[in-house]
Amino acid sequence: MSLILKNPHSALEVLRERHIDVLEVNVSSRNPGNYWNDVINLAIKHNIPIGQQTSAQKSGRRKNKFEPKSERVGFAETVIKPRMDVSLEQLWADVNEDNVGVWLALDQIQDPHNVGAIFRSAAFFGIRGLILTKDRSAPMNSSVYDVASGGVEHVPFSVQPNLSRALTQAKEKGLWILGTSEHATETVKNVDRGRNWLIILGNEEKGIRQLTEKKCDVVCQIPSDSKVDSLNVSVAAGILMASFTSSV
Repeated sequence: MSLILKNPHSALEVLRERHIDVLEVNVSSRNPGNYWNDVINLAIKHNIPIGQQTSAQKSGRRKNKFEPKSERVGFAETVIKPRMDVSLEQLWADVNEDNVGVWLALDQIQDPHNVGAIFRSAAFFGIRGLILTKDRSAPMNSSVYDVASGGVEHVPFSVQPNLSRALTQAKEKGLWILGTSEHATETVKNVDRGRNWLIILGNEEKGIRQLTEKKCDVVCQIPSDSKVDSLNVSVAAGILMASFTSSV
């Protein structure tokens, strides 16, 4: 299996972190742009094949939002092997009461753009690891990698068929489980920051499942000061990550 990346920032991070998994870089004869030139130069350094993409070949492709809009700028893409997920044991490897951290679990989030945005924020805020559900969830496809803009390369993740069982293991390793719901009575402001937390983010429409909520030690909401009572899940994720990891 291979993935095609159209975002040069995503491609650069794959080249920096695991260049052995980059299969080829394809470019048009026109200048693909500064960031793509960085990709090409690094690919050449690692002896990765550089192919040329013609206008005729490009015309049959669906436009991607990461492709340059200017007609004076060429076309480019990078073909990679996807990053492998890790076991739960590996995900909990650095759980430590003396150096608390934050992990995330995504409970059947289905939009790849949301998953990619969460990965990008998770990398920015130094999240220790991320659990994805295997069923009824967005696959780890090219859109996730491109929206994450390199974030997938810096956050270990584990794809699990049974989230409830994974949460039980997390508790056994010393993590506290924090659910999120707009209907919760507790606010995130009151949650103890001095613990290792696994924060669960729910499906775009239904939120976290009932069985998932039963596993939580605390369920909280992000308080609103307006008539809008909910947020996009990737925005909510960013706020929660900042709240638990940033001193700003």
